[in-house]
Amino acid sequence: MNKSKAFQELEQLISQRLLIMDGAMGTMIQQHKLEEEDFRGSHFKDAKKDLKGNNDLLSITRPEIIRDIHLEYLRAGADIIETNTFSATKIAQADYGLEEAVSLINLESAKLAREACDIVMKEDPSRKCFVAGSLGPTNKTASLSPDVNNPAFRAITFDELEQNYYDQIKDLVAGGADIILPETTFDTLNLKAAIFAFKKFEREHGERLPLMLSVTITDASGRTLSGQTVEGFWNSVRHANPFSVGINCALGAREMRPYMAELAKISDCYVSCYPNAGLPNPLSKTGYDETPDMTGRYMGEFATAGLINIVGGCCGTTPGHINKIANSVKDIEPRKVSNPTPAMRLSGFE
Repeated sequence: MNKSKAFQELEQLISQRLLIMDGAMGTMIQQHKLEEEDFRGSHFKDAKKDLKGNNDLLSITRPEIIRDIHLEYLRAGADIIETNTFSATKIAQADYGLEEAVSLINLESAKLAREACDIVMKEDPSRKCFVAGSLGPTNKTASLSPDVNNPAFRAITFDELEQNYYDQIKDLVAGGADIILPETTFDTLNLKAAIFAFKKFEREHGERLPLMLSVTITDASGRTLSGQTVEGFWNSVRHANPFSVGINCALGAREMRPYMAELAKISDCYVSCYPNAGLPNPLSKTGYDETPDMTGRYMGEFATAGLINIVGGCCGTTPGHINKIANSVKDIEPRKVSNPTPAMRLSGFE
């Protein structure tokens, strides 16, 4: 199976320098002070539940806001922007009774990101910009019971997750996504469903696409919510042969560093990192502690230490953060992909 054109261009670019991802979508949307009618628009005016806060809908009801956010990140230096589809599955949209809107959300979100990339590449023909189709973890967990009185209960099945992810991937690619990015993974079994869906779509699509995987370490224990260490997680998903693996969200860069160092050492693919802008701070304009200068400095240290190939920001980061990150790593050699000793590698929690 041949690699897509975007896959080949991405490989060429990442061999030359570190790649820059965008920052938080929610942080930027919050600055617009939107109300219920902004989320409803004419398309969802008859929805029976409150929709305020369902940011994915804005790709349909206020597309100019989402397009402009994408443009701000690209002009700040991002090479890769994520679609506004973190909750664009039937599983997640069921909370709002909008399961039937999911296909349109994914299509329109991918088109908006594609349009923004095309605008910036036309402004500067020397640039290559890529759309990453964002697959959120959903609001269900396949590994854990939400009922403390019934440990065997599961709120979702692997097959349901796989079908939701397959449908999302299909629509994102149809809308113009170059990359598929399951992110903020808190349950490795959910991610394995996304990988299964991706591989199925890739075979039917007849072309290899870049797959970027990103996990979230929820606290100082160094484990995912479902209990795995970084090494346990990597051994569980390395068979997917991803373009990159990384860590995002939950922690700021300082708290994330030991886990990034471990992942950079054991993984035999490119490594990404897009942390929150430090820890939550309700008094801050963005809701998080770190200024752009601080986040840029930390990411420069990560790059100097040879820990990353792809770098960006998650919650609380803005185009200002991304610009500082881009400037801080622009002259630093990208991480050399590790070549671990061949061995049997197994994983449970450990």
